Amino acid sequence: MSWFPEQTIESAPAGSRRFMVATQNHLGYLPAATARWAASPHLLAGFGRTSAIFGDSTLDPVAREVVIMTIAARNGCHVCVAMHTARLTSLAAPADVIASLREAAPLADQRLEAVRVFTLRLLDTAGDVGDDALRAFLTAGYTSQNALEVVLGIGTYTMSTLANRLTAAPVDEALSAFAWDPAAA
Repeated sequence: MSWFPEQTIESAPAGSRRFMVATQNHLGYLPAATARWAASPHLLAGFGRTSAIFGDSTLDPVAREVVIMTIAARNGCHVCVAMHTARLTSLAAPADVIASLREAAPLADQRLEAVRVFTLRLLDTAGDVGDDALRAFLTAGYTSQNALEVVLGIGTYTMSTLANRLTAAPVDEALSAFAWDPAAA
């Protein structure tokens, strides 16, 4: 028995349909995760809004993906890791950056490593990172605005990783080439 069956656009609660249609139009398919999240129109709307806001932040696209992949690997979300491996690949991120993020390993690129370390420090300290960690992030070329945007990314993608794990969302066929086994990382 599945506690979170995959909804179709037709079977989903009315409040979920707009987000589902937009997601299907954007990706060309309806992800199983979205179909399972459809039980909560509020979760879909909240994630949709916060991910769009995070996508408009001043962090560059690869730095945003570092935040997301750090959370996804830390939380063991195979769906998120596959989806954001595909995104990093489309951004032409170096293969070593992608591999390190999937393995939750340090990055050779020191600027991106500063984002990864700062993200983990925020998570590990519930935001009380201390002056040294904040100084290290700022010294790497980021701003106080960027620091707060990392918090936004953590909130947004913690929501999705927890929802994907709760609903046992599978990796979609379209992402199978980017599949990840958290036990192997």
